[in-house]
Amino acid sequence: MIRLDCPAGTVTAAPDEVDGLAVLRARGIRYARAERFAPPVPEPDVEPAGESGGAPITSGEPSPACPQPASALLEEMFGGGFGGLGEDEACQRLSVTLPGDVTAESVRAGERLPVMVFLHGGSYVYGAADVPVHDPATLVAEQRVIVVGVTYRLGVFGFLGGSLGEGRERPANLGLLDQLEALRWVQRNIAALGGDPENVTVFGESAGADAIAHLVATPAARGLFGRAILQSPPLGIARGRAAMSAAMLALTEEVEAATPSADVVALHERLEQAARPFGLVAAMPFGTQYGHHPLPAEDDVDAAWRAAAPEVEVLIGSNAREAAFFVPNVPPAARLGALPVVGGPALELVCSLLSWRVYGSGIARFAQRHAEAGGRALTYTLTWGAPGNPLRSAHTIDLALLFPSRDAWAGSPLVAGVAWEDVVAAGRPVRAAWAQFARTGALAAGHHGAALRVAEPTAPRGILGTLAGVAGGAGRLVSRLRG
Repeated sequence: MIRLDCPAGTVTAAPDEVDGLAVLRARGIRYARAERFAPPVPEPDVEPAGESGGAPITSGEPSPACPQPASALLEEMFGGGFGGLGEDEACQRLSVTLPGDVTAESVRAGERLPVMVFLHGGSYVYGAADVPVHDPATLVAEQRVIVVGVTYRLGVFGFLGGSLGEGRERPANLGLLDQLEALRWVQRNIAALGGDPENVTVFGESAGADAIAHLVATPAARGLFGRAILQSPPLGIARGRAAMSAAMLALTEEVEAATPSADVVALHERLEQAARPFGLVAAMPFGTQYGHHPLPAEDDVDAAWRAAAPEVEVLIGSNAREAAFFVPNVPPAARLGALPVVGGPALELVCSLLSWRVYGSGIARFAQRHAEAGGRALTYTLTWGAPGNPLRSAHTIDLALLFPSRDAWAGSPLVAGVAWEDVVAAGRPVRAAWAQFARTGALAAGHHGAALRVAEPTAPRGILGTLAGVAGGAGRLVSRLRG
C-alpha cells in the first residue's frame, strides 16, 4: 500500500492481484459534485499537505454506477454481469489503477507513465467504470501504463435536456460535462500519482467512444488529452436526433429534484417507446445533443472536428461483426435466421449492413475528415472470435481482449468455445498496440497479431455513400420490424 499526496488530497493505492498480475488500486475518488440536472462543480483542491499529509480522498470501494435500468442482454453477454456494483446519483467518481511496482519513491524521483483515461460504453444508459468487465489490471500490469476509469451520469440524469416550455430549460450533455471535469482532475493530479499529464490518451468503447468523438469537437477539451482511441463508436446514428430527444424530454416534464431516482429510472421503458418512431437512431435513444453546451450546433460540428484535428492523434475502428451482438435478439431477425438454407446467409447480410450503417460508415467519415484536416488518424478492424461462435467479432469483444479478467468473463457467450488462455493470448497484441499508441502515437499500419489490422484512412467517398445508403435501408427495415 502506498500513500501519495496530490492537489486533491491524499490517495491511498492498495495492492491487488488479478489472474496472477499485481497492480495498485485507488478507487472511488470524487472528481466533482452536482445537484440533479445541474452542471458538475469540481472537487476543490486542498491546502498543501503537511507532514501528516492531506485529507484522504479515496474510499477504497469501487465507484458507484449512475442509477440505471436493468439490461437482460448485458447481464447475459457479460457473464458476471455488473458484479453487484452499487448505484448513486452522486456518481462523479474515478478509479486509478497503477502498475504494482510503482512506489512513493519512484513517483518522487519523477517517474511519469503514460496515462489512459477510460470512458465506458452502454448506450449512455448502462454501465460504470468499475464493473468487472472493465477491469484494466492486465493492461496496466502487462503494458506498464496508468488507467483512470471514469464514472459519469447517464440516461435522464446525464443525456437528456432541452426546452420544457414556459421558459424552462433543462441542461443537456451533463454526462459530457462530468467527463470534462474528470479529465481536468487528471491534469491537476496525475503527476503526483506517477502519471504524465502531457501524455494522456482518452479511450472508450461504444457510447464511451461516441462521447470521446464529441469531446474532440468541444473547445473546452483542448489540452486535456493529446490522443484518442475510439472503439466501435456508433457515429452512424449520431445525427438527426433532435426531434427524438424532444419527444423523450416531454415525458420527463414532471421529474423534479425531489423525484426518487428509482422513479426516474422507471421511465426508461416509456422513453424507449417514444423513441421508436424515429427509426434507426432509436437504437440508442440517449446521447450527446448538438447545440447545447458544450457542443456546437449540428451544422457546425464538422467544422469543429476539423479545427481540432491537428491537436489530437486518433485511432478509431470497430469489430468485424458488430451487429451480431444485437441482431439475433430482434425477434423478426431471429425468425429470418431460422429459415432453412437461406436463413443463415440472410441474417449475416443484415448483420453486415447494420454494422456498416451504425459503425463503419461513421468511423470511415470521421477518420477521413480528421486526416484531411491535418490530424493523425489511423483506423483498425478487429476480427478475433472463438471458432464457430455465432458472436465472433461482435460488439464488445474488444473489451474481453483489453480487459481479460477470468472471473469477469467466465460464462460470457462472447468467449464460449475457446480456452481462457487463448483469450488472453489473442488480446496481447491488441493491448500492446493500444499502449504503444498511447505512449508514442506511432502505430504502424499493417497487422498487429492475427486479428488486428491497422490502416490509414483511404476509403473513397463515393463507395462510402453507396454502402451507407444500402445499409440505411436495411436499418430502417429492421427498425420498423422492431416497432
